[in-house]
Amino acid sequence: MKGTSNIMQKIAWTTLWFGLTIGLAGCRHKPQLAPLPPVMAPVALEEIPEPDNLPMVEAPPENLPPVPVSTEAGKPKRKKKQPPKVVVPAESVADAQVANAAAGPPTPDAAVGALTAGGETNPQTKQEAEDLIVSIDKRLNALPAQKIEEQKAQVSKVRNFWKDAQEALKSGDAEGAKTLATKAKLLLDDLEK
Repeated sequence: MKGTSNIMQKIAWTTLWFGLTIGLAGCRHKPQLAPLPPVMAPVALEEIPEPDNLPMVEAPPENLPPVPVSTEAGKPKRKKKQPPKVVVPAESVADAQVANAAAGPPTPDAAVGALTAGGETNPQTKQEAEDLIVSIDKRLNALPAQKIEEQKAQVSKVRNFWKDAQEALKSGDAEGAKTLATKAKLLLDDLEK
């Protein structure tokens, strides 16, 4: 029993000394500053005259970004697309009136603005689309491997537009094929710069 009380007494004395050491040392995080002495008499301020002949220094022009403009306030209202005016020669108007009189009353299907299945695509547009597709294919094959590796994303976009243009041409959409091929050509032009 005497051995355990001796150990308890040592722990108590150690804790007491440790606590006193920390308590007397104070907090070291908040240093105490001595207060400044009060000012007894006002001090006169002296004015320093500026020299008369100072050289003029021009400020260099600053390159500021453009002033932001609200896109909502200045949005123009869209106008409805007007169908193009068709000018019919006087001879064909007379012929059409004679043909309409002979045909009888117009049917609802023959009304103005009736939808049609469309006709053949313009052969010139089809040829231009084919030429663009072929030239893009040749230019893609002529690109150096290093350029293809460096610009993978751009080359991928060009190939996608090129493939879509080929598919559009096969399906008979020459206008769409020409548009897609033009997009591929423009991307390829940027790539080759």
